[in-house]
Amino acid sequence: MKFVSWNVNGLRACDGKGFRDIFRTLDADFFCLQETKMQEGQLDIAFEGYESYWNYAEKKGYSGTAIFTKHTPLSVAYGLGIEGHDHEGRVITLEYPTFYVVTVYTPNSQDGLRRLDYRMTWDDDFRQYLQRLDAQKPVLVCGDMNVAHEEIDLKNPKSNRMNAGFTDEERAKFTELLAAGFTDTWRARNPDKTDVYSWWSYRFQARQKNAGWRIDYWLVSNRLFPQVTGADILTDIYGSDHCPVELTLQMA
Repeated sequence: MKFVSWNVNGLRACDGKGFRDIFRTLDADFFCLQETKMQEGQLDIAFEGYESYWNYAEKKGYSGTAIFTKHTPLSVAYGLGIEGHDHEGRVITLEYPTFYVVTVYTPNSQDGLRRLDYRMTWDDDFRQYLQRLDAQKPVLVCGDMNVAHEEIDLKNPKSNRMNAGFTDEERAKFTELLAAGFTDTWRARNPDKTDVYSWWSYRFQARQKNAGWRIDYWLVSNRLFPQVTGADILTDIYGSDHCPVELTLQMA
């Protein structure tokens, strides 16, 4: 079973850069999107054989998530069920008989770390949400988590330390999330691999220079990790400032 996650940084813009062809070529069972930046009805997009689920931010042109899937879920949940978090369209959860799939667009701490305190609350609440799901059945969670976990996960760690996405606080929260029973699939399979990233600034020719960050993930409940048969970062796919990340599992 193939799972793909991609921060498209505006689905309408990405759609003009070949999104539909990329979608069909990747032929995933689950194709999860973040930062769709859309409201309902702004783009007519559907794929034969897929159902789609959308969580829109109340603020226009902001945030938003979606999942296209070949597999009808038992249930669908939008958000975390917490009033303070659920206005920005950041989470979708699909339930299946033996697992959950969650896509997330984690809040950015922003310039000057003006949203770092909120981010800390979000990280705690999101971790607890995943733990509640994991207590019922295994979880696959993907998305732009807006943190490079370790120095190996970005090109210039020293100059970026304490910038949004590489603060000690954000990195520690990600460590807590993994310690709560989850595996970073790509890093677990590539423990020493360097210079592989999933996001590059549009400035300073960052992508051409591969001055990037790995902030897009597929995590799985630890007990699912033995079923992982592949974890890839598709750096040759353009259309956004992020590239897709892919996971394959042999489902029991």
